[in-house]
Amino acid sequence: MINLDHNSTTPVHPDVVRAIRDALLARHGNASSTHGLGRAARNVLDTTRQRIAHLLGARTTGMHCDRVILTSGGTEANNLALFGIGGSAPGRIIVSAVEHPSVLEAADELARRGFELCRLPVGSDGVIDVAACAALINSDTRLVSLMLANNETGALQPVQQVAALCAERNVPIHTDAVQAVGKIPVEFRALQVTALTLSAHKFHGPRGIGALLIRSGQTIAPQLFGGHQQDGQRPGTEPIELAIGMCRALEIAAQEGGTRQTRMLALRDRYEELLRDANIGVIVNALDAQRLPHTSNVAFPGIDCQALHMALDMAGVACSVGSACASGAARPSHVLVAMQLPQEIVDASLRFSLGAFTTRQDIDNAVDRIVAVVRRLHAQVGSRRPN
Repeated sequence: MINLDHNSTTPVHPDVVRAIRDALLARHGNASSTHGLGRAARNVLDTTRQRIAHLLGARTTGMHCDRVILTSGGTEANNLALFGIGGSAPGRIIVSAVEHPSVLEAADELARRGFELCRLPVGSDGVIDVAACAALINSDTRLVSLMLANNETGALQPVQQVAALCAERNVPIHTDAVQAVGKIPVEFRALQVTALTLSAHKFHGPRGIGALLIRSGQTIAPQLFGGHQQDGQRPGTEPIELAIGMCRALEIAAQEGGTRQTRMLALRDRYEELLRDANIGVIVNALDAQRLPHTSNVAFPGIDCQALHMALDMAGVACSVGSACASGAARPSHVLVAMQLPQEIVDASLRFSLGAFTTRQDIDNAVDRIVAVVRRLHAQVGSRRPN
């Protein structure tokens, strides 16, 4: 099986596995315990949390340090941001129409609780208009949530520009950076955002852990109760071993730096070029946008994406129909619909995403299989058409 579905999850890096194994064998105590074992565990956890913040460009020294709140993953972190910063109704919440379901559905719940919900439209490239966002930000705005990079198309959003607008008007802004961290440089302070979400399993770390990075001075209401851990903002015994694994995955991504980004970009461009050269009529969605280096959303007009997805699975190519969190439902991609693409394009699109271990041979073999499957399906569709 050739894995071209790294946006749903990535294989854990061997060095991360070793770091977690060593941490497990160290038999850390509970970081909340006051005895020696607990104090030692607390020191390890605090050092790890500070290292994560540093790697993400947060402020880690002085009186006003930014905070890393450990969560179970991106979905919990996004929910904590929207509910924890949004507060109580009334007020206005602004999100883009192409956010991950964990943001959109949380925003819908805030609307049910009495908030005014505004969804920013996007153009055919999948990118919001900054001026349109500026027009929506008013004195009643409690929170703007704008993803850094789209999980389906890879399109990058103008987060830094919107954050500057929010700073002028004293409005907090959250960005879901789950697909961006580990793929492109992400600098928390440079982005000027209030809160940022990441999830370890998207950049070759372990599943079951993520984080919400919070700017110094920003209050956040807890959504869980029953403990004092993490200043009560996210209670529950902290998973030291998983935090160490997430930190190690971030370190590896930082060490590889632009090398990983350049290599994945070259492979993605080769993948799209080979598909176009095969003359099977493909269309790359969001092609005109600045995109993540590892994500390609491709339409195969005339072929149903669900049928193609299943056929590619049988041919040994793993890809996805939109977001992994929404693909279990037989409904069109909300991202492609928001881009106002023709229905025949929406219905024929699949997402392909690369990882740190994807090779040139993987790309070449995958394209061979995809082209063969597409030609076979085109032939079947043609044979069913009436004369």
